Amino acid sequence: MILIQDGYMIDPKSGKEGNFDILIDGDKIVKIAEKIEPKGKVTRINAEGLLVAPGLVDVHVHFRDPGFTAKEDINTGAAAAAKGGVTTVVLMANTKPTVDSEETLKYILDKGAKTGIHVTTCANVTMGMQGKQLTDMKKLAAAGAVGFTDDGVPLLDAELVRRAMEISAELDMPISFHEEDPKYIENNGVNRGKASEHYGIGGSSREAEIALVERDLKLAEETGACIDIQHISSKEAVELVRQAKKRCSNIHAEATPHHFTLTEDAVIKYGTLAKMNPPLREEEDRQAVIRGLVDGTIDMIATDHAPHTAEEKAKPITEAPSGITGLETSLALGITELVDAGYLTMKQLLRLMSTNPAAMYHLDAGYLAEGGPADVILIDTAAEFIPEQYASKATNTPFTGWKLKGEVKKTICGGKMVYEA
Repeated sequence: MILIQDGYMIDPKSGKEGNFDILIDGDKIVKIAEKIEPKGKVTRINAEGLLVAPGLVDVHVHFRDPGFTAKEDINTGAAAAAKGGVTTVVLMANTKPTVDSEETLKYILDKGAKTGIHVTTCANVTMGMQGKQLTDMKKLAAAGAVGFTDDGVPLLDAELVRRAMEISAELDMPISFHEEDPKYIENNGVNRGKASEHYGIGGSSREAEIALVERDLKLAEETGACIDIQHISSKEAVELVRQAKKRCSNIHAEATPHHFTLTEDAVIKYGTLAKMNPPLREEEDRQAVIRGLVDGTIDMIATDHAPHTAEEKAKPITEAPSGITGLETSLALGITELVDAGYLTMKQLLRLMSTNPAAMYHLDAGYLAEGGPADVILIDTAAEFIPEQYASKATNTPFTGWKLKGEVKKTICGGKMVYEA
């Protein structure tokens, strides 16, 4: 048994918060009370001065395994997650081979089960992510996939998308969309505007996102599918989601820490370390993303943790791959940029990073309650730290060297300590 004593607990699901002890037995929380004096052998954890919260749930993560393990693998990705306070991840399916077969799905789930955190994965919408033939979504769901996505590649065939939504609605499973229409893009990863002009390249227009978001919101309303607009980046897309959510309860959207923290100026300053799809845009877009998080238009924060090798990121801006790592800095960026800045309460931030994403994927996670999962993190919300050493294989992030606030001190997953600072 583990007894967490004298911490300040926040459960974002019930809204309960205050000074409570938490008793863990096996992989479950068995008691929450102001004072607990257990009988028998117990490991005591002094949480005085710390925030006790549910393990975070990140529903947009790339562990690059199988196929690209020089960048990351399931073990190193899980270690990075644990260090960042993330106890449940939903992996994206753009591996090699892609997650369009039961064999690849089983490989990921079996390897993930040995990591110490909860590793779940989406399966692909289309075979080989080619956008032409649907996978056997029902068979993949039965084999353990928690949702569907071709993240990394936009789906351009509207009728195929409609059919995929109809099947996902029948299965009551979410389907997530990477919204970038290539006809509005010349050299992706950099916003068309100040940043693209700086590098003398075409860049990615905001219209690329707007066009596909508009299409998929309409299709979701018609089919009743539960959809997730991934890594939203433009003020127009935020407003489209805001209006659609008034008409349809199955629409969700996620924002990354980099999109609520940075603008295209970061691409000029940090180069390829701030190149990502969709790109960082203007200050008005960043503010629109924050407003969307505040009013519930955007109901999840997800990292899009996208590790790459140093050699890849050292290439010229038009050749280097897009994406940054995020698991080890996401909570601290939320505390620094949203809570300390006065936009959100800590409870609201935790809801966006645990309860809401768990609910969309029907996962038993993201809350603290008797009988609930023993996935618990202890956070020193006042502690400042500078990201320099990473558990991830990759270091492709512009946040190295930043002074951030809110450090994860301990991560417990399934009743076992998986990280200690």
